[in-house]
Amino acid sequence: MSQDATLDRLANATLLVPFPGTEAPRWLLDGLAEGFAGVCLFHNNIASPEQVSSLVSHLNRAAEAPIVSLDEEGGDVTRIGHLQGSAYPGNAALGVVDDLELTRRVHHALATELADLGVTLDLAPSVDVNVAEDNPVIGTRSFGSDTDLVARHAAAAVSGLQSAGVAACAKHFPGHGATHQDSHEVLPVVDAAPDLLHSRELQPFRTAIDAGVASILTAHIQLPSLGLTGPATLSRAVVTDLLRKQLGFTGVVISDALEMRGVSADIGVPEAAVRALESGCDLLCLGRYIYDTDIATVREAITTAVRSGRLPGERLEEAASRVATLRSPTPTVTPPTHERASGLDGARRALTVEGDLPDLNHPEGPVVVELDVPPMAAVGEVPWGLGPWFPETRRLRPEHTTVDEVRAAVGDRPLVLVVRDAHRHEDTRNLVTEVCQAYPDTVVVDMGVPVWRPQCRAYIRTYGAARVNAQGAAEVLRTRVAAPVH
Repeated sequence: MSQDATLDRLANATLLVPFPGTEAPRWLLDGLAEGFAGVCLFHNNIASPEQVSSLVSHLNRAAEAPIVSLDEEGGDVTRIGHLQGSAYPGNAALGVVDDLELTRRVHHALATELADLGVTLDLAPSVDVNVAEDNPVIGTRSFGSDTDLVARHAAAAVSGLQSAGVAACAKHFPGHGATHQDSHEVLPVVDAAPDLLHSRELQPFRTAIDAGVASILTAHIQLPSLGLTGPATLSRAVVTDLLRKQLGFTGVVISDALEMRGVSADIGVPEAAVRALESGCDLLCLGRYIYDTDIATVREAITTAVRSGRLPGERLEEAASRVATLRSPTPTVTPPTHERASGLDGARRALTVEGDLPDLNHPEGPVVVELDVPPMAAVGEVPWGLGPWFPETRRLRPEHTTVDEVRAAVGDRPLVLVVRDAHRHEDTRNLVTEVCQAYPDTVVVDMGVPVWRPQCRAYIRTYGAARVNAQGAAEVLRTRVAAPVH
């Protein structure tokens, strides 16, 4: 093999690539044969379990043990459940229950499903301490705002995933929970003193490392208290000095998606890739829409940096060597178990009802109105709400809806309002306030982070919008109507 071919192969070994559609394109299969580390699956790659299994078999014929990864957190961020919502509650619900064995069981069951599909790396769990109530990108993806609680459940989640033979990935290092902006769009700032960062943000990563987490994913955030003027992903002080040397992590460091504006808006993806490798990242998650010729451009930027002496060849070899460990099977510690029931059990246990549920009986049933909000970039278009259990559910945009329109829809029937992260959406809060004044017996179901509590007859918190969270709420509501739950 020529020197150029060897260098190209080393660069390929650091690339975790996306692709369009439900079948592997020719360029992807060729790239895997030429050393791509593996693939990252998104909604557009997943149609059914049978299709995914067939796809993975095709990938495995192109190369020996490529990494097959996805962002499967359960809860709101789901890939395998994107058609109808996840069968597992997210971290917020698990944090509310605060049962470490439940968290371990849920993640073990989830990993069992992933392993059956051929997935080898789950880019989860999120171990961010969500201390910013208006955080637009973490929210219900976090176990909570208490550092010790998040740290305990971080270790339990890692243990559950890896015990079923799927490599886990703690994210978003060094902590995305104190941000007020979304790194998909801008470069957020975490304005916390170094001592606070160590005692709050870093503690869950320490417990994840102690639990043997196979990989850690970086955050595109700015940390002025550490002297950073750019993203943590591109900082050697964060990735090498802090994560490697101070915290002692020896596994694989994965960059968050390099197409995110928080890291590449000003410099482009190829330059971000080189800088991420310079900082100490081993595996580069490119994102969702970096295909074929774009990937070739990234590879060329890496090899050019090595040839010019800017990026030491030893650094590239080190990264490729570490990534190779993720291509080796993760040992199955305990027998894989298909415990989907643990997901619904967790959702039911997390659910809380505040106030007095009114009688919802009516010949035509209650009116269920869901107030829609734009999905987070990390979540995408995933179904949510009570529609499967209340077929006449109406979905309205609060900024385009008046209380008179709601009144016309309700008439004399009982009303259930469903909201999601109302604390971040003024239009939603205003409409809910007016509706609850007009209908004092209104039941509000909150399927996001329940920061804002409206003045209503009864308030139901689900701590997430997964399908099982919705089912738990539907079961409670159905206790006040004649029809059984389906």
